[in-house]
Amino acid sequence: MIELFHQIFTPANVLFMLKGLRMTVLIAIFSTVISMFFGTLFALIRTYASGKWKWAGALVAVYTEFFRCTPNLLWILWIYFTVKGNKIGVSVFAISLFTSAVMAEIFRGGLNSIPKGQFEGAQSQGFGFVQTLWYIVLPQTYKKVIPALLSQVITIIKDTSFLKMVDVAELMRNSSVVMGSIYDVRGMIMLFAFEALCYFTVCFALSSVVRHYQKTIVTG
Repeated sequence: MIELFHQIFTPANVLFMLKGLRMTVLIAIFSTVISMFFGTLFALIRTYASGKWKWAGALVAVYTEFFRCTPNLLWILWIYFTVKGNKIGVSVFAISLFTSAVMAEIFRGGLNSIPKGQFEGAQSQGFGFVQTLWYIVLPQTYKKVIPALLSQVITIIKDTSFLKMVDVAELMRNSSVVMGSIYDVRGMIMLFAFEALCYFTVCFALSSVVRHYQKTIVTG
């Protein structure tokens, strides 16, 4: 068993798989930032669009419901085979396309939890609509949705494993390359355990940071 362990986890193999983990984290970071931006924008449009802009709210509603009701893997495959470009850029685009819809619903829930009196109070102090959103509503919204947002970010990290299907050099794909030279079930189990440990370490570290941040807000 020890000999098999040393055969699998050579410095070269471990470095190769950790490079895949780095790619996983980078794709997750870029996808999260893009999805949060568009998710916030879509949530604002769907929540506050009215009058002549009501069509924009309806369009966003169709977008969010359509993507939320279809699997992420489907869009990764579809985008990969229809959009030409850098693999990493295409991967980030595919994940963001799907996740923006989920983020939009998370932020919309946060926006709907803000009392309408906040707008009236801000208006009485001379704030315009955009100023009220920027300085009062959005900061409160982000604080309220932190748990749901954390859960979605962890999902994004795990969903990067789908990119193995399109040969992007993330953790699962690089681990599979190493696994291709292993013909022992025990060795495969070791590699699966290593992958699980990598995902757990990243996600648990993220959860710990967010929990610390929340405690800081409460006690501060």
